[in-house]
Amino acid sequence: MRRIYLKISCVIFIVICISACGWFKSGYIGLSSPEALYQRGYEYYHKGKYDQAIEVFQRVTEEYPLSKLALMAELGVADSYFSDEHYDEAEMSYSDFMNFHPTNENLPYVMYQIGMCHYNQMSSIDRDQSQAVMARESFTQLMTRFPSSKFAFMGEKKLRESKKRLGEHEFYVGQFYFKREQYNAALQRFTIVAREYENLGMDYKVSYYIEETKRRLSGEQAEEKE
Repeated sequence: MRRIYLKISCVIFIVICISACGWFKSGYIGLSSPEALYQRGYEYYHKGKYDQAIEVFQRVTEEYPLSKLALMAELGVADSYFSDEHYDEAEMSYSDFMNFHPTNENLPYVMYQIGMCHYNQMSSIDRDQSQAVMARESFTQLMTRFPSSKFAFMGEKKLRESKKRLGEHEFYVGQFYFKREQYNAALQRFTIVAREYENLGMDYKVSYYIEETKRRLSGEQAEEKE
């Protein structure tokens, strides 16, 4: 009887082990499903753990490229970079999404975010304005392609601010020349502001400097004739 009991116990133990292995295996598959992975990335993102979120979202896109969540995970990667203020990486990720999914319904949002990547990197008026130029181009493209989108409405304000930054830069350069009595160069800059950046809050001071610059140029010309 003792031997029979031991044999029965061994059989039960083996059955439990096999069942446990099956349970853990199915549990592992559940934890690694695209839904579970995406949820984990989503939670990392909202906790501000952007590096972990990117890693998990990338697993979704690599391991389940045909899942409907793969597209959302691509945006999750871009959004994580953006929220972590890694704007170059974010802009690249958003641009890849736009290029690979040109008809996706999230395209207005993606184009707005591309503009914001440049907008958030705009320099002060005394520095290079390459990012402001790219922000202006991005928001203009958004408003042209999706004029009725809520993101176009949001982009309109950012476009105005981008253009104002560029106008202020031109005015700053004009003042630089003006103070050094290089009036021809100053007038050229002030004229650009008046022509390309009107109705942005600079019209009055630009008009004043244009008239004053012309007056000083006329004075110089009169002195030369004498």
